[in-house]
Parts: sequence; C-alpha cells; structure tokens
Amino acid sequence: MEIYWVLGIPLVGGIFLALWGSRGNAPEINAFFSLLTLIAASILTARIVADGPMIVGGEGWFFIDSFNVFLVTLTAFVAFTTSLFSRPYMRIEKEHSRLNDKRLRLYHSSYQIFIGAMLLALTTNNMGILWVSMEAATLATVLLVSLYRTPASLEAAWKYFILCGVGIAQALFGTILLYFAAEKVLGSGGTALLWTHLNEVKGQLEPTVLQLAFVFLLVGYGTKVGLAPLHNWLPDAHAEGPTPVSAVLSGLLLNVALYAVMRSKVLVDGALGNDLAGNLMMGFGLLSVVLAAFLIKRQTDVKRMFAYSSIEHMGLVTFAFGMGGPVASFAGLLHMTMHSLTKSAIFFAVGHATQSAGTQLMAGIRGLIKTNPTIGWGLMLGTVAILGVPPFGVFASEFLIITTAMHEHAWATPFLLTALGVAFASIFGKVQPMVFGETELPRLPYQPALTPVFMHLALVLMLGLFIPPYLADWYRQAAALLGG
Repeated sequence: MEIYWVLGIPLVGGIFLALWGSRGNAPEINAFFSLLTLIAASILTARIVADGPMIVGGEGWFFIDSFNVFLVTLTAFVAFTTSLFSRPYMRIEKEHSRLNDKRLRLYHSSYQIFIGAMLLALTTNNMGILWVSMEAATLATVLLVSLYRTPASLEAAWKYFILCGVGIAQALFGTILLYFAAEKVLGSGGTALLWTHLNEVKGQLEPTVLQLAFVFLLVGYGTKVGLAPLHNWLPDAHAEGPTPVSAVLSGLLLNVALYAVMRSKVLVDGALGNDLAGNLMMGFGLLSVVLAAFLIKRQTDVKRMFAYSSIEHMGLVTFAFGMGGPVASFAGLLHMTMHSLTKSAIFFAVGHATQSAGTQLMAGIRGLIKTNPTIGWGLMLGTVAILGVPPFGVFASEFLIITTAMHEHAWATPFLLTALGVAFASIFGKVQPMVFGETELPRLPYQPALTPVFMHLALVLMLGLFIPPYLADWYRQAAALLGG
C-alpha cells in the first residue's frame, strides 16, 4: 500500500494547490506535501530493503526493486529540499514583481504534479504508462519553465516542448515496436508491456525488432536526459525558468529519463546477447561529455554554465552504464546520486546569488564572500564538489568510472580526461571571481535560507569519505539488476 501513498500525495497536493495555491502560506503547504511524499518514500524503501522486490496491483501494474526504489527515495528527498529552498526564493520573486499570485498558484500546483509524474514513471511496471508519465512530466515542466512569461522564457519553453515532444514521439515508436515483439510471445493486451513479463521472456523476443526499438527509445528518452546532440533545450530551460525548477530538472528529471533507458537496455541485452545497446550508450555519453565540456568555456550566464555541466555529468553516467559490469554500474549509480545532490545544491546557491545581484550574467556577480559569506561558501563548495575534488563523493564515482574505462576501453580515456580537465578549468575560473572578486555592493540585508545547500553538500562529503555498508550493498543490488 505504500506505493499508493507515494503516488497519491503529490496528486492530492497538486489539486489542493491548484485551488488554494495563491494563499500566503502556499509555500509551506507545498513543502508539507513534499515532506509527506518523502516520508511515504522512506517507508516504501524500508519495506523493499526488508522484503525484497515487490509487484503491486491486480495485474502487476507497479513494480519496485532496489534500482527504482533508490531513485524514488532520491527524487522525494531532493523534491522536499527544493520545496524548502523555493519558499524564500519565490517570495522574493513576488516582492520583485516577477510573479503574481496566479503564477505562484500555477508554480506550486505544477511542482507537485511534476514530482508525481516522475514518481509514477519510476514505479510503473508498464512500459506504456512509463511513456505517458514522462509526457506528463514534460507538460508540467513546460508550464514551470514559462512561469515568468517573458519572451525568453516563452521561447525556452517552446523549444523544450518541441524538442522533447519530438523525442518523446520517438520513444513512443520504440515502445510500439517493443509491444510488437512482445505480442508474439506474451499475447495481445496491456500485460504484454509489463516490464517483469518482458524481462522473463527477453531471450525469446525478436532481436531485430528489439534492436530497432532500442534505437528509438535511446534517442527518445535520451533527448530528456540531455544527451548530445539532442541537448539544445536544456540550457535554455535552466536559464529562463525559476531556479527551483532548474534544481529539479538537473537533479531529478534527467535521472528519470535515464532510468527509462536502462530498463529498456536490460531487455535489449537479454534479447540480443551482444553489446550493441552498451556501445550506443557509450557513444552518446562520450559525445555529451566532450561537447558539453568545451561549450562550458563559452558561457556567460551562470545558470547556462551549470546546465552544460549537467549535460557533461549525465553523459558520464550514460557512458558508465554503457560500459556495464559491476564496477561501472555501481559507479554510475553513485554518480547519479552525487550529481543530483550536488547540482541541486549549486542551483540553490546560484538562485540566491542571482537574486542579490539582479543578474544571471557572471560578469555582474562579484564578491559573494563579502556580500553574503554563506552564499559565497555554498557556491564555492558546491563547485569544488561537482568538479570532482576529493574528498567529495563526485571524486569517488568519477575515479571508478575513469579507472574502469582505462581497464576496459582505454581508447576513451584521453577523451574523458581532456573533457573533465577543460570543464574543471572553465568552471573554476568563472566561479572564483564570482565568490572572491572585488565588489562595491553592500552586504545583503537578509540571511537567505541555505540549509538545503549545506545539507546536500554534507551528504556528498560523507559519501566521499565513507559509504555505509548497507548503502553500498544497496548500490550493488541495483547494479546487479542492470546486468552488473
């Protein structure tokens, strides 16, 4: 029954906030529903850890195992901390007349629907419902990205809708091909798209059809992941939408889209018996890492710069999952966690920095360590963490990925090291004057709520120093489910 609470709370929250989301305490109500979702997800996680994988529903419509319950917990946690950050952030936006009560109601309602759609995508056992929930998340995000109703935000939302709409159409065609292959083995009906049924008979599915289906699924869901060359929507959506939306886009939605790719890869690997799916993922992943690293160097907008950083890191995770094997899959899962926690923390700090400076251009943001030390240190520590400096957890996951590549795919190592080096130099060189540069601006008159920033960074630091045995076992079980 826990799964119904996990899915039901965001739905009820979305409806409630659609009716009463313009009230003065709407940010607290949004955070309250997010907290309830996190509690329900924690209870579900404890149940799975204790009892193992679980199929729920009369025909098995929901399936929870170590892989997706890990992402459910991560999604619920980051959604809750983002709702805490958005309380003061959105109030300041209203004070600056960038938002009114009507748009705040739209924001809070769409936020809950967006979280609910992602949780449905993670927990459904039906590959068709997975596609529907990804489309629902896309539509909710369009409303969030266009919240300011400026020409730039409307253009970004339109680009996001068109590119991801085309991508999701490709994923639909891949899902249809998957059903076409499954129907011959499992018979017609909705149960032919249940992932657990497909996984049982994956060795009997037509290889040629599965091969073609995976190409469409990878291109379709890969667009949502932000893999190059399908990434063009991502920097604009991050730059023009509210910063809390940037945090959940980078920290959560990209993970959910990659989850859909990985569920498909498990089926294709079983049907083909070769490394085609892995090789395609390695190719797209490596291209994303290299292209994003060199595009970072050209950015002048701080949110766009960190958006390209998200493309780079999701490319690295995709490359790790493409390599496969126990170490690479473990490293990919760890890097997903580290990236979600770190990048959302960075956007929290960036949100307050851009509000205080009145601009997103890095040239206009200087001396944060003087105007507000907490924002400055939060941004600097987050940047150091995402760049893979030890002892933060990103270093551990990147080290595992690169050493595995050195051992199994040595040809890719120079590309990875060059790209990571370029990204390190570019981001650090741009952030350092933002934090420590000279400024004549006065100290901020208020203390921003940065508890979520340091909460996330503390977790990333802890996991870089020591991964608790039960958490390491959890990652190993999830990696084994991915064929690792």
